[in-house]
Amino acid sequence: MSQRAILTLAATTLIALPAFADGPADNWPDKVRRVPPPGIKIPDADRAELQAGVDALGKEIDGLRESLKGNRLLDLLPDVQIFHKAVHDALKYDEIYDLKEIPVAKRLLTLGMERAKELRKGGAPWTRARGQVVRGYKSKIDDSIQHYGLVVPGSFDPVTARLFRLDFWCHGRGEKLTELSFINGRLNSPGEFTPPDAFVLHLYGRYCCANKLAGEVDLFEAYDSVRKHYPIDKNRLVIRGFSMGGAACWQFAVHYPGMFAAAAPGAGFSETPLFLDVFQKEKLQPTWYEKKLWTMYDCPGYVINLFNLPTVAYSGEIDNQKQAADVMAKAFEAEGMKLTHLIGPKTGHSYHKDTKVELNQQIDAIVEKGRDRLPQKIRFATYTLRYNQSHWLTVNGLEEHWAQARVEAEIIDKTNVKATTKNVTALTLTFPRSSEPLAGKWPQIEIDLQTLRLPMDIPSFRSDAGRVLHLIKTNGKWGVAPLFDEGQLRKRPGLQGPIDDAFLDRFIMVMPSKTPMFMTTGIWEAKERAHAIEHWRRQFRGEAIIKKDSEITDADIASSNLILWGDPLSNTVLARMMDKLPIGWTTEAVTIGGKSFRANDHMPVMIYPNPLNPKKYVVLNSGFTFREYDYLNNARQVPKLPDWAIVVAGPDTMTSKGPGRIADAGFFDEQWKLQTKK
Repeated sequence: MSQRAILTLAATTLIALPAFADGPADNWPDKVRRVPPPGIKIPDADRAELQAGVDALGKEIDGLRESLKGNRLLDLLPDVQIFHKAVHDALKYDEIYDLKEIPVAKRLLTLGMERAKELRKGGAPWTRARGQVVRGYKSKIDDSIQHYGLVVPGSFDPVTARLFRLDFWCHGRGEKLTELSFINGRLNSPGEFTPPDAFVLHLYGRYCCANKLAGEVDLFEAYDSVRKHYPIDKNRLVIRGFSMGGAACWQFAVHYPGMFAAAAPGAGFSETPLFLDVFQKEKLQPTWYEKKLWTMYDCPGYVINLFNLPTVAYSGEIDNQKQAADVMAKAFEAEGMKLTHLIGPKTGHSYHKDTKVELNQQIDAIVEKGRDRLPQKIRFATYTLRYNQSHWLTVNGLEEHWAQARVEAEIIDKTNVKATTKNVTALTLTFPRSSEPLAGKWPQIEIDLQTLRLPMDIPSFRSDAGRVLHLIKTNGKWGVAPLFDEGQLRKRPGLQGPIDDAFLDRFIMVMPSKTPMFMTTGIWEAKERAHAIEHWRRQFRGEAIIKKDSEITDADIASSNLILWGDPLSNTVLARMMDKLPIGWTTEAVTIGGKSFRANDHMPVMIYPNPLNPKKYVVLNSGFTFREYDYLNNARQVPKLPDWAIVVAGPDTMTSKGPGRIADAGFFDEQWKLQTKK
């Protein structure tokens, strides 16, 4: 049997592998199975052969990195590294699940070596290939090599300047969907949808997290990579997905409504508590802050963002995950809107053949018109500055995070813009030069019944992007601001918490180098640190960047969020900034907000603007905050801790649901001060 036949046979088998049916059996925190599961025993001869192949490809990659310095081909090295990582990690972390994956792994090493040799000769034929292609990029978050699948249309010509439609596809749940499995699948299957004359970008999404957190960033990094190498029409982007990928599609659509021309979520989930009740038979008892944090990914509260994003949902008639679209349909109705919801008759958790044709026809017709870059009216809602933009409207300040903020803004005519707001303190209106709506005239802005007649000499009103206007609300009154005060400590986009937000950008785990205050808390910190590093790799498929406190440089402080482990005696970087953090921490007590906790068995976890560089975060003693219990259902994979918490810390206090009992917790206000109310 040929290598190609082996690869295809293995792909057919692996693609058919079912995801675990997470249900009531996964509601027991003390009986949590491992995700991803442990692999099988690999025959010694095969392991030795694979390891030799990994070593050889790794050596070739090292040589290319050196020989291609200063050469534009160095940018293509991730296209080779994805094959090395896929097999290296499968071996190192015990993630081969079937003997049929062994010949697949051998073939991927061969493909990686073939690409390496082409690069060494100065070529890269896969960049001109049509059909199914796998490619990679280096992530800004942790320097990891991440991969994606691409279906390149037959009409693609590397020479032409014609722009192409691109569909993003978010995959379903797969606890065994390792790098090895995903790459193999993408080489052998074009996927559920292959629109003619269009690219399809299959997102790995950092494994099995419903494209949340770092999985969300994967879309933008993969998209940047594709746009760098292929002619993509940014006005004809479609977000699609099914099952877990349908949930991801809902989330991307409501969070980034100005990015896409159309959205097509299938099944999945669209919020946390109702879905877990229906699908998991789980009755949730959240803390007050967990309930607030649901609003980060629960989509019904963002539904008005779809006012300008045509959305066609699909569900099987007898699929219990039809619940997602039903919930969203009710949310649409509450806003005076109607969801287009196609239902496959007598169909379970799959696409009905005829309904799928209808779905494609509707999406194709929408995309043919393209994205409306400058809609006359915008309706927008958010709960956090992490998601703050729709078309020509950007929200830059809130009165209170995790309470719904709303803006309705409309271009009335060529000299007037009208807006109403709720829970918003700062806005930016941006009108691109290429679609100038105001005929070159200075508009009159009416906002919350207040009229702002703009003077001719507003320096910020024109920029390279077009017309840009900043508005700030002070003491209940709106005014024009040339620039926002970047020196003021306040929550702003990308610097607003909660703890998990630090892991959506580049971060460094900073290890303590000295003796901790207490053995009890020192043991807890060491275990939590090891847990954070291990589970970052397991769940987000990258090796965390790790440095000792003595190794942190000014460049690190400028470029990265710092995750500081330890206490003021053990971590010298933490000691440098203690007097500028909103906590007290001595050998006697940890104090915050006027409350004191014994230092010998309590540890603070917290996110805060880094006093050494307020444009980046500092985090104390925490990785991402959902844990093993939450891996069992993707709807659970949301932040579990707010901006700060005090943990009762001991050698054995950690559980599958948290780092220990939470003695107190809360959010900082919009100026990063302690809130006095919940």
